[in-house]
Amino acid sequence: MMEKMVESSGNVLGYKFTGTITVDDIKKMEPEVNALVQKEGNVRILFNMTGFKWEKIEALVADLKFGHKFHEKIQKLAIVGDKTWEKWITHLARPFYAKEAK
Repeated sequence: MMEKMVESSGNVLGYKFTGTITVDDIKKMEPEVNALVQKEGNVRILFNMTGFKWEKIEALVADLKFGHKFHEKIQKLAIVGDKTWEKWITHLARPFYAKEAK
């Protein structure tokens, strides 16, 4: 499940991921990001993955398409997690999601 964080403001969007991510989660995020890109020109995104468990395969495909679509518009991407392997997600995100990812 994915939930937009209430702290989101300006050109910064935050999302909290819990459990398993589905394609519906990605489809919900896309118009929110698109609207902000149209308004601000670029966006900064925070993914809080402390409750993240897994991503369904069809969601992974939609996720990669999302990254490709917005790669040039995502100015910065921050990934927060509590598992060691999530550090590697940041490295994988750079070529697909954002100009800068930490």
